[in-house]
Amino acid sequence: MNVQSVVLVDGVISAFLPVDDRGLMYGDGVFRTLRITDGKPRWWDEQLAKLAEDCARIGLLAPDVSQWQADLDQLSSNLKDGVLKLVVTRGSGPRGYLPPDSPLPRRLMRYDASAAHIIPLTPVEITVRICSLRLAQQPRLAGIKHLNRLENVLARAEWTSPAIHEGLLLDQSERVISGVMSNLFIWSQNRLLTPRLDECGIAGVTRARLMRLANAQGLEVEEVTLSLQDVFDAEEVMLTNSVMGLRRVARLETKFWPEPVISRSLAALLDA
Repeated sequence: MNVQSVVLVDGVISAFLPVDDRGLMYGDGVFRTLRITDGKPRWWDEQLAKLAEDCARIGLLAPDVSQWQADLDQLSSNLKDGVLKLVVTRGSGPRGYLPPDSPLPRRLMRYDASAAHIIPLTPVEITVRICSLRLAQQPRLAGIKHLNRLENVLARAEWTSPAIHEGLLLDQSERVISGVMSNLFIWSQNRLLTPRLDECGIAGVTRARLMRLANAQGLEVEEVTLSLQDVFDAEEVMLTNSVMGLRRVARLETKFWPEPVISRSLAALLDA
């Protein structure tokens, strides 16, 4: 087994996917990406629960937890620090958008040890730009990490400078939604605020975890509509995802936040 990168397709090591797979043909599926630390997946139960929730949102039968666990057990003796990706597609089907009457969902697990080097190289304090792409508003898909990520691909193609670590995404109504690869939080007037995701965007596991833990610590946590000016006026701006955890935004375009306010304690809370 090549432990640097390996893919299981329905529990079998494979480098191939059927060309009639609906995930490939139409983006018909969902996924989660999580970090492997000391050979263990972080927040495993939370990731599987969110994956199953997203499957249900698009009418897809989620694989049983025991199937994912069996896949993980198959890899566990070779796992080092790295990144694990879990994918569920609606499986193979005939040509056309109409889903099969009795689809057989397909699950993929991809482990990539080489991605581990990205994590320590991502600075604790990051520089962010504003993307020109505007996210489409589609409440039916809002919050779901579905396989059609073309908006994010196009947004990420807007910059190549290694000095820029992330891009900020707005929707068609000029509301701030998220980063290209992350969820957004701001600290303002003693409140931890994050954008509402009822029209578009991805509801990340790390986002939900931080909101829950911060609330349990007595912090005021709210999902709100945020303008770009709200972000610029914030005392602190932070981005989260399941691979990098929490990162403080030090610079957004020409705005500079010289010192952390609450990000260090939130990062410690998240990782405890």
